[in-house]
Amino acid sequence: MNLHGIVSAAIATVNPFVTATLKRSTGYTTAADGTRTPTYLDVPGVSVQVQALGYSDLQQLDGLNIQGVRRAVYLNGQALAVVRPLQTGGDLFLFPAGTLPEGDTWLVAYVLESWPDWCKCALTLQMDRPG
Repeated sequence: MNLHGIVSAAIATVNPFVTATLKRSTGYTTAADGTRTPTYLDVPGVSVQVQALGYSDLQQLDGLNIQGVRRAVYLNGQALAVVRPLQTGGDLFLFPAGTLPEGDTWLVAYVLESWPDWCKCALTLQMDRPG
């Protein structure tokens, strides 16, 4: 049962959805000198709801030593943090300029909840916008 789908319309009256581009990690390419460059598949027009992290989420991230400016996003669909067996980095969310006052590029640092139809992810602000 997609509980997020049921309650999201009511929540959106207080905290509206915003549109972002999900840059889904597809791994990396390796140059001749051995340097690696992450590669992504752009998924434009992803509707997400950005919220502050709750106390228990902050405790969990603190225990994992994940630091920085953080937010939670809820989305219908899936986003992934680092998946070592697949050798993928973390997915990125690119928000239109000015959507979030801290910056536009956010890394999926940890998936807090994952369900068949939706997920809740902890994002960490990134310093630069990927190409």
